[in-house]
Amino acid sequence: MTFVPQTNPSVDPVKLDKLAEVAVKVGLQLQKGQDLIITAPVVAMPLVRLITRHAYIAGGGLVTVFYADEETTLSRYQYGNDESFDRAPGWLYEGMAKAYASNAARLAISGDNPMLLAGQDPAKVSRANRANSAAYKPALEKISNFEINWNIVSYPNPSWAKLVFPNDPEPIAVAKLAKAIFAASRVDVADPIAAWAEHNASLHRRSGWMNGQNFATLHFQGPGTDLRVGLADGHEWHGGASTAKNGVTCNPNIPTEEVFTTPHALRVDGHVSSTKPLSHQGTLIDNIQVQFEGGRIIGAKATRGEEVLNKVLDTDEGARRLGEVALVPHSSPISASGILFYNTLFDENASCHIALGQCYSKCFVNGASLSQDQITAQGGNSSLIHIDWMIGSDKVDIDGIKHDGSRIAVMRKGEWA
Repeated sequence: MTFVPQTNPSVDPVKLDKLAEVAVKVGLQLQKGQDLIITAPVVAMPLVRLITRHAYIAGGGLVTVFYADEETTLSRYQYGNDESFDRAPGWLYEGMAKAYASNAARLAISGDNPMLLAGQDPAKVSRANRANSAAYKPALEKISNFEINWNIVSYPNPSWAKLVFPNDPEPIAVAKLAKAIFAASRVDVADPIAAWAEHNASLHRRSGWMNGQNFATLHFQGPGTDLRVGLADGHEWHGGASTAKNGVTCNPNIPTEEVFTTPHALRVDGHVSSTKPLSHQGTLIDNIQVQFEGGRIIGAKATRGEEVLNKVLDTDEGARRLGEVALVPHSSPISASGILFYNTLFDENASCHIALGQCYSKCFVNGASLSQDQITAQGGNSSLIHIDWMIGSDKVDIDGIKHDGSRIAVMRKGEWA
């Protein structure tokens, strides 16, 4: 019996099935008998069903799905009592953390409307985000510490598609976004799994070169940017597939074009301007400009979403410090597409970027064996948040500064030098 998936008629069912297969076999490398937790917007149900099917075909254990819905989310902000915005379902996240501690894999499907909460009270949005971040921390630590294999892929939600392609009728906008997602995710080729193997090898070569240089600092220079990012002691660059602490090699982000590592939380100085808007929890933050001193943001402004940005920075002490720096060439396929996705998973892979908040413990030499105190001593940041925003373009140069003060060109006009 041939399986025929039910999907939006604007979405190619064959390529959607390839994306599901890649999510399971490349993104997760789901193991025999391994349980899987999926989180997704309800509109992404066609992709969830295909991923679930491929997970069971691969011999996975129990697949459990948690759905979110835009209308029910809006109802909370429109009608919820004020006290509810300081609460989050900690019981749910405790259960997820327990599942991850038992080696369940995690897959998230991205596709929410980036502007869903744009018209809601920023104070309520901030309070809800803070409560959710605190409640989610036990589960998030299992992910950020790379204790399990995990993956994120995307589905072309109509409300997201209309934001990306506002001048097109909804069916055409969805078709265009689906095509862009499939291309960026490398599933529009005859053999996506082979394409990912080749791409991972390329990213490994690039991260290997960066590790061989052992830079102390990266110096970013461009319009509105003169930033020195000190790198954590014993930092290690990564890119493409990596091996989690449970021994499974996976591709956490699909798509991915970056090589990345951990900055030193106390050694970032200068000013930097964003080069693309940041879509955060239903709010668009644009034209970000911040000033760092001693690793900490001491001033921040934005032409849009500034109130939300400043509330994010006040989440905790670590929210004003960096947890990641990532290098992406301006000529990456996502950048070359010319599409602004309003979705960090895609936009961060069109541009060099930095992340506020929590660092990744895997970005240290022997990171799997380091305690939290050791990670902190080597410069790793700790926070309830991890928020990437884009600072690269074809006008940005990057130099690597070695421990003896010598400089080597890393990027010129946004391209590897």
